[in-house]
Amino acid sequence: MNNRILFVSSLEGWGGSEELWSRAAVNLIAEGFNVSASVVKEPQPHKRVLDLIRRGIDVRFCPKQYSRLERAWRRARSKPLFTLVGETERMIATRSPSLIVLSDGGPFLDPGLLEMCIEKCVPFVTIGHANWEGMWPGDEDAARYRATLGKALRCYFVSKANMQLAEKQLGVELPNAEVVWNPFNVNYNTAPIWPRFAGGDQLLLACVARLDPRAKGQDLLFEALAGPKWAARNWRLALYGEGPMRDGLERLAQRLGLPSEKVVFAGHREVEEIWRSNHVLVMPSRFEGLPLAMVEAMLCARPVVATNVAGHMEILQDEVTGFIADAPTSPSVALALERMWINRSRLEDMGKAGAKRIRSLVPADPAKVFAEKLKSLFLCPPYPRSGLV
Repeated sequence: MNNRILFVSSLEGWGGSEELWSRAAVNLIAEGFNVSASVVKEPQPHKRVLDLIRRGIDVRFCPKQYSRLERAWRRARSKPLFTLVGETERMIATRSPSLIVLSDGGPFLDPGLLEMCIEKCVPFVTIGHANWEGMWPGDEDAARYRATLGKALRCYFVSKANMQLAEKQLGVELPNAEVVWNPFNVNYNTAPIWPRFAGGDQLLLACVARLDPRAKGQDLLFEALAGPKWAARNWRLALYGEGPMRDGLERLAQRLGLPSEKVVFAGHREVEEIWRSNHVLVMPSRFEGLPLAMVEAMLCARPVVATNVAGHMEILQDEVTGFIADAPTSPSVALALERMWINRSRLEDMGKAGAKRIRSLVPADPAKVFAEKLKSLFLCPPYPRSGLV
């Protein structure tokens, strides 16, 4: 049997969406599969990419998407245009994979990539992550997705809500769709103690997310905490992570009058270090897949305040394991935070309930489970379904 498998990621940079395919790749090469991968080229490869290379995975680097100006410049000088489709086609020619795993940080990949896999008669699966109503494809692209996604062996999504949203956006049911779990970056049996400090009436909030309010909604959180009720309360918010809009968020916090000792930009930290020092995760996201930060916080027995987007409500129970904001708006986030404050004496018990719930939902090793799913597909005939109508 040809046991060659090719992973293709279209994400620029490294995010939570990269954890599932990359860890599954490590599982598969350890079991004797011939594994290769294509990732978007960055000035400095991420440490996880370097680890894949050290483990014997053949990693190729695809240039980022060209701007319109760059495309015109290269055409004028008869220089080659490297694209994700073209690079994947070259890897098919040189690696002869019997399965391709196509991963994107959003819900849909380049339809040309799917069409090329079909043209080359190479079985493929897709992994969709973050989704929201603003990603609705136009009619032409939607028709191309309907013609191609039905020919995937599987269309994986990391939350049921995002799978259903994708079906709504395409106007069709995806009978080959399946929900899978993302892996996480903490020991499954972790149990960091509940933080208690001298004068321990201070409520310690953590927002663990890329500093990108377009998706993660930190601005909504700032606006909620700038309300008059919070000025007299004893709390601190630590933002963990980095991103392209740190300066803008720092400026927004200052403009809203949030004191620097109450809103702290803490950079990257290990998961357990974060939850040894904080009580509550706040996720004011505008859209998501299913954030690793939420699963990790619940594994660490911390309650969560989150917006009702993507898969949040698939794991979070309102007023049992946390608090749900009805919508990604500052008034909704403010209401959820207010309910949390009123119930602050219950937060430790809510965290314990969340720890029990998340372990009833999420397997101890989601990447291994996903690798087993991929292994089973090697026995599937290619393209068991036609395009969708």
